[in-house]
Amino acid sequence: MAGINIPGSKEFIAFALPCIGEEEIAAVTETMRSGWLTTGPRTQEFERRFGETVGAAHALAVNSATAGLHLALEAVGVGPDALVLVPTWTFTATAEVVRYLGGHPVFVDADRDTLNLDVAKLEQRIVEIRREHGDRLKAIVPVHFAGQACEMDQILDLAIRHGLYVVEDAAHAFPADVRSRSVSDGECRSRMIGSVGHATVFSFYATKPIATGEGGMVTTDDPALAERMRLMRLHGINRDVWNRYTSTKPAWYYEVVAPGYKYNLTDIASAIGLCQLAKANRFRVRRQEIAERYNRAFADQPELAIPRVKHPGNTHAWHLYVLRLNLDRIKISRDQFIEELARHGVGCSVHFIPLHMQPYWRERYKLETGAFPAANAEFERCVSLPIYPSLTDTDVATVIEAVLTLISKHRI
Repeated sequence: MAGINIPGSKEFIAFALPCIGEEEIAAVTETMRSGWLTTGPRTQEFERRFGETVGAAHALAVNSATAGLHLALEAVGVGPDALVLVPTWTFTATAEVVRYLGGHPVFVDADRDTLNLDVAKLEQRIVEIRREHGDRLKAIVPVHFAGQACEMDQILDLAIRHGLYVVEDAAHAFPADVRSRSVSDGECRSRMIGSVGHATVFSFYATKPIATGEGGMVTTDDPALAERMRLMRLHGINRDVWNRYTSTKPAWYYEVVAPGYKYNLTDIASAIGLCQLAKANRFRVRRQEIAERYNRAFADQPELAIPRVKHPGNTHAWHLYVLRLNLDRIKISRDQFIEELARHGVGCSVHFIPLHMQPYWRERYKLETGAFPAANAEFERCVSLPIYPSLTDTDVATVIEAVLTLISKHRI
């Protein structure tokens, strides 16, 4: 079983678990024996292979997706008093990096079907901000929620028309693709997420589609952005550690040319990442199989709404499976539903608590609940079910049985 044992209970199916095998353990051991633990040859290889996989000219490994977003927004020129459009339906890191740079996030409501950023409302916000604040608006940060790509062609069209950068938050979206043009190529075709906007940021946190524990990657086709992010990734030093310490000529000299950050990824993490990258498509296929089993089980239940895949021709990463409750048809709340699932041995979560509901963002920007009707309505209904490759068919059947049992017990 993929579950974990909870003291005093039957076997419990955890909401999320990383899928680590003997390959990763061996790769870490080999790296430790090599004597090179920090950023070095394995990180360079991980960057090269990841860039090739998504079709991006440049890939930079970082120690978190948050770090990657920070680097990318700094590189595109976000600074004090700049404005950046972000969805309210996301994790706080998407917005907090704007504040790191002295800028201000401007929140956009969700599309009720996909929970991605609502493009019509995005356009409305762009027009409003341009009218009130002119050139302070610098960028859009679309978040590919649950692994389903945003409407990138429409978002890019808005960005190009208004002179904005697009920095994608793809923490959930590997591997995933979308039919779209890109900022570097006007041809409309199927593209991997990571080769569309000005920069794309991926997460390798322990629960993500591929995991290194902590870590992330930034991809771009823009050499100037790549050069700036590479510089700022490690203290603003103009030569990286690997090249300085492995040169056959005296190479101790370096120059600090900017006040950078400490965002590099270690070779230990990259060794894990290389193994995970090799398994990424197999992982995705298994997650899709689980999603399809859930869909078949829940599609005909009037108390439930399964995730909507807006463009079936695109590849969905299925990082999350977000089931929605039709609350007018059951006698319990979403929170009670999750509590009862836990008593049936099934762990769940909620993605996300919209940022306009969080105390800091609500109070800092005096956000009114009524400005985000879609996010408000959908938040009350959402339950994220377990969906990770090591779930067995028996585990999946247990989750389905628990959900259907509760629906039957509490339907009106």
